[in-house]
Amino acid sequence: MSVNTASVSVPTDSASQADAAYRKIYWRIIPFLMLCYLIAFVDRSNIGFAKLQFVKDLGFTETVYGFGAGIFYLGYILLEVPSNLILEKIGVRKTMLRIMVIWGVCGALTAFITADLHLYILRFLLGAAEAGFFPGVLFYLTLWTPAKRRARLTAMFMASIGVSGIIGGPLSGAIMTHLAGVWGLAGWQWLFIAEGLPAILLGIIAFFYLNDTPRDAVWLTDAEKAIVLSDLEAEKAAESGHSHHSFTAALGAPKFYVLVGLALALIAGTGGIFFWLPTIIRNTGMQSVWDIGLLSAIPFALGVVVQFLVARHSDQTMERRWHACVPAIVAGIGWVLMPYVAQSPALSVAALTLATAGTLGAMGPFWTMPSSFLTGPARAGGIALITTLGGIGSFFSPWIVGWMATVTGSLAVGQFYYGALMFIGAGILLIGIRETRVQGALAPA
Repeated sequence: MSVNTASVSVPTDSASQADAAYRKIYWRIIPFLMLCYLIAFVDRSNIGFAKLQFVKDLGFTETVYGFGAGIFYLGYILLEVPSNLILEKIGVRKTMLRIMVIWGVCGALTAFITADLHLYILRFLLGAAEAGFFPGVLFYLTLWTPAKRRARLTAMFMASIGVSGIIGGPLSGAIMTHLAGVWGLAGWQWLFIAEGLPAILLGIIAFFYLNDTPRDAVWLTDAEKAIVLSDLEAEKAAESGHSHHSFTAALGAPKFYVLVGLALALIAGTGGIFFWLPTIIRNTGMQSVWDIGLLSAIPFALGVVVQFLVARHSDQTMERRWHACVPAIVAGIGWVLMPYVAQSPALSVAALTLATAGTLGAMGPFWTMPSSFLTGPARAGGIALITTLGGIGSFFSPWIVGWMATVTGSLAVGQFYYGALMFIGAGILLIGIRETRVQGALAPA
């Protein structure tokens, strides 16, 4: 039965009914999207653990590794906007099926690389396949929830990043330790196979499990659909008076590029943590892959807690800018401290925890800002373009850090580099945007 929001009246006690409807939405879509994003992050970042073995096995330098890690984002950059625009036309079900099956295949095939060119090609294709997932989900959430409910929802989804670190580290260590030599394959080969194949299965499940819009959700009652669609229509009507309604108008607005600044820092910093964390811990003197995997879970476990607390407080106060910038500054401090505690496992993990918790904490509040600023036709393409431009830093950063590590024999310069990105990104946002506390909207500059 179709729902016409113009003819369905919302009951006077709609606040409690709305809460119930949105709880149903959260529990239906968020756990599954979190699982998919967890697998995505495991597949893009398990190269950090595989590096502990395959760099030696294949004779790669730190520069080769850094370029191989970073070229993922080149494929990501090139396909991100087109993928999100296609999603808007064909829906999330078909999009998820396409991208998850392809990235699962590319991830598993990485187990059979024998030369640096093989690494570059498969990492590029993995990035191209994953390109539409993150911005697509951000856009997808705008089809189900109004902005005032979205920061905590976004943070719940993005908690997958931290959870992938909590699970991925020990799991990677276990796979590489216990499956090494099975069927003549090295531990790092089993890592790519075992962590790549689940994406294929989840992509197929997504096609049958998800709904493209609330109107398609048979698990919502007509009254619940009316509440959700009424909220979304009211938000859309409120947005109609905003000046930045078209995609081209948004591209001409300085605030668009201000958002890109912190997006670049957060995306590059997240990649930096996943790509280099195992190496940073090993450089303290730890040699066991299993022990490194266990220690790597600590920064992410605390980071997930911080991420939730920051997002909850951001929603309670409806403040975004400071809730994004302060954690980013904390992350910068963590990166800058790392070279000074490089010989201590405990202090290195503490510095990594600051960097990880700060980065994760900033994400929920920050990633609600583009969807508040970009309205109407600008939203789908604009969110994707912000993550695309932000991803440029993630393409160059591992390459730069790997090259500097090869030249200097130390990760110190690279750690200062990531810290500087965080400080600069937070500073740009603080200077370039003034935020109100109403619906998460941005005040005119």
